[in-house]
Amino acid sequence: MIKVGIVGGTGYTGVELLRLLSRHPDVELKAVTSRKEAGMKVSEMFPSLRGHVEIAFSTPENAKLTECDVVFFATPHGVAMAQARELLDAGVKVIDLAADFRLKDPAEFTQWYAMEHSCTDLLAEAVYGLPEVNRAAIQKARLIGMAGCYPTSVQLGLLPLIENGLQLIETSGIIADCKSGVSGAGRKAEVGTLFAESSDNFKAYAVKGHRHSPEIMQGLSAIHGAPVELTFVPHLTPMIRGIHSTIYARLTEAGKAADVQKLFEERFAAEPFVDVMPAGSCPETRSVRGSNTARIAVHRPGNGDLLVILVVEDNLVKGASGQSVQVMNLMFGLPEQHGLDIVPLLP
Repeated sequence: MIKVGIVGGTGYTGVELLRLLSRHPDVELKAVTSRKEAGMKVSEMFPSLRGHVEIAFSTPENAKLTECDVVFFATPHGVAMAQARELLDAGVKVIDLAADFRLKDPAEFTQWYAMEHSCTDLLAEAVYGLPEVNRAAIQKARLIGMAGCYPTSVQLGLLPLIENGLQLIETSGIIADCKSGVSGAGRKAEVGTLFAESSDNFKAYAVKGHRHSPEIMQGLSAIHGAPVELTFVPHLTPMIRGIHSTIYARLTEAGKAADVQKLFEERFAAEPFVDVMPAGSCPETRSVRGSNTARIAVHRPGNGDLLVILVVEDNLVKGASGQSVQVMNLMFGLPEQHGLDIVPLLP
């Protein structure tokens, strides 16, 4: 059994980790930390876990995290980098769901997250947690910086068109028009995510620049082997879960001659959590709710040179906690689907 600890178990990604790991056949939950809620049973805070998670929250000092095989950080940015070294020195693998180990440039991290990076040597070692791109490196890694929710959808949507230097689309002028449910903002009191503010409303935000932009461009450029530039505009939609990304890219002459539908189908044929929809489909966020699946559809309106890629995922599962469990499975030599064979919820 894999002995698992979770640092920060009171947020949405934390409770989603608990939901998924509680049904994982090869996991033993050893500790869930929360300074504020130490001593409270996890199932008291989250009644949905009654009968599935019996342990109580503990402080990080009392959690004995160094006795775990792997520790997940479902915490605000800055927490994992302060604790990762001690865990790694003790032989514990670390999976961070926040941004501490996503961006390779420490100056870029400081610019977007308003804090200095405290362990740049570990930053250089960390593997980016997107299995469809970095599967082999993840299998050998001891430190993972998980891909963000929006970046997962955008990178998967463009992956078959640009990987290994493919020149099927123009790699500048790409537009990623993305929408997310309010759970993406986290489990905290904030005016913008109050029911009376977000319900029956739709808005763009961070149009001048969002911290996921450098992560997306870093990931796409690594996939392509050359710089990739895009405009990323996020929107808040009045739903709890889900991301819908509509990506616009101009086809090159080679791209116009390619069978793009076939390209996507073949690239993701062996991927357990990416579903390429039939030509002409429009995937819906509710079709992935509660599951670790991303669904993709590609369109070429009027058979012109503009390609429209639609990607949907559950931001808390494939966009965060589910993908983290997928990564854990890879790190410990388990089948990727272990504990993640979940049929989406409908309605």
